[in-house]
Amino acid sequence: MSAPRSPLAAKHKRTVDAVVETVIYLYTESRRLTKDRARAFGLTGPQLTVIKILAQLGDLSLSSLSERIRAQNSTVTGIIDRMEREDLVRRERSAEDRRIVLIRLTEKGQQLASEITLEPMEIFRQALESIPRRDVDELFRVLDAVQEKVREIVGDASCAPEENG
Repeated sequence: MSAPRSPLAAKHKRTVDAVVETVIYLYTESRRLTKDRARAFGLTGPQLTVIKILAQLGDLSLSSLSERIRAQNSTVTGIIDRMEREDLVRRERSAEDRRIVLIRLTEKGQQLASEITLEPMEIFRQALESIPRRDVDELFRVLDAVQEKVREIVGDASCAPEENG
């Protein structure tokens, strides 16, 4: 890889590197906080995430929940199976469309959701609410664009032929 051609390019590279480091820090800190909070209540990180999402949004289908926590349906099915055995959630057919199975918090799950405060989503929400709205709007616009580019890159990489070592 060649060195940047100008001081401006070098400054841009340093800024991009700093942004990447910040994103990685936020991700790592989020996972650490989730694990710590979950462990304090006898849960796994993904179980805590599911509980808080369902408490905030209400009943969700497995595919909607999978999309929200950015995991495959098969992974979320395993999480939900364990949570169902622990009486934290239950599966119920939708009254509107019997083909859809909704994941719903049980009374025990709702109780846990109300007891667990200051999870990573709430910490990030508080941090973002302390920033001027125009900055949050701009941050969302930029992060959305980055997300789209990452999806393109990952999509391109997953379509590339495998190299034989």
